[in-house]
Amino acid sequence: MTGLFTSIKLGPYELPNRIVMAPMTRCRIDADGVPADMNATYYAQRASAGLIISEACAISAQGVGYANTPGIYNEAQVEGWRKVTQRVHNKGSRIFLQLWHVGRISHPSLQPDGNLPVAPSAIRPAGKAFTYDGPLPFVIPRALRTEEIAGIVADYRDAAKKALDAGFDGVEIHAANGYLIDQFLRSSTNQREDAYGGSVKNRIRFLSEVVSAISEACGTARVGVRLSPENHFNDIFDDAPQTLFENVIDHLNSLGLAYVHIVEGVIHSSGKIKKTFNYGKLRARYQGQYMANNGYGKKRAEAALSTGSADLISFGTPFIANPDLPNRLAQNLPLNKMDESTFYVGGVNGYITY
Repeated sequence: MTGLFTSIKLGPYELPNRIVMAPMTRCRIDADGVPADMNATYYAQRASAGLIISEACAISAQGVGYANTPGIYNEAQVEGWRKVTQRVHNKGSRIFLQLWHVGRISHPSLQPDGNLPVAPSAIRPAGKAFTYDGPLPFVIPRALRTEEIAGIVADYRDAAKKALDAGFDGVEIHAANGYLIDQFLRSSTNQREDAYGGSVKNRIRFLSEVVSAISEACGTARVGVRLSPENHFNDIFDDAPQTLFENVIDHLNSLGLAYVHIVEGVIHSSGKIKKTFNYGKLRARYQGQYMANNGYGKKRAEAALSTGSADLISFGTPFIANPDLPNRLAQNLPLNKMDESTFYVGGVNGYITY
């Protein structure tokens, strides 16, 4: 019977288990976006996962949206990440880099020359940006001109090349949680009238071009895509999410990707949101490896794997307080409690001290 500790082939790799460390922003990077020794220790501590997916990593200076988060657009950042991948590989694990452009979820203080953040359409999100000056209200972003989009696609391609140079085994395209690619996908944030807006086919176009460009750099078998069909995080929604994301899955089906990574449900929600999305339909449509995320414990994960509802399970916050999570799951050991006050505050406490 398939379970968490059954091996699995993922792209060109054979993973020893189906436990994936999900990407998690931890705000432990200096302002230059360069990972340091502390970050390498953090990932190496968690290398008993079959696969690690790094925290979201900006593909360009324009793609930055949070203070103290990493980049992958210059050589110093590549060298910093190389320390991470070497430490993880020395422990026998695999690691993918998550590629990130936040789009409108930024602030001029985080942008080159104080520019406005960019987005599919000039629609201000509700909420505040996480800046070096503290929380500041989001601004109205600048709508991208059609001729600019190819340049951002090229930034994704270049970042993927740098990820391989840094020693990553592959990359995950962050197309979830209300960031740039998700902004193009969803009707609430994409009101364009060119080839990138309007119909579902047009709204998928940007994701399609990004996947194609990155596949040129990495080969599709080393590329994953993360989606969050139901998530409202970062003030985003779609008028017909089931139709939209079934079309997305149909498009990705033909590409031979390493996996799709699906955030099932809502994250960071303070209220109750009626769940109407049918993830089983996505799973049934997708012919490759399906990675499920969001609220899975051991019992639910084993049930999903045994029934074929998922091929891999990614665990997020349990890995923060339990660097040895796979061992604890294997032996049914109790999990450490998380100190949420240390999630994003910087420093070693609550980062490499568990």
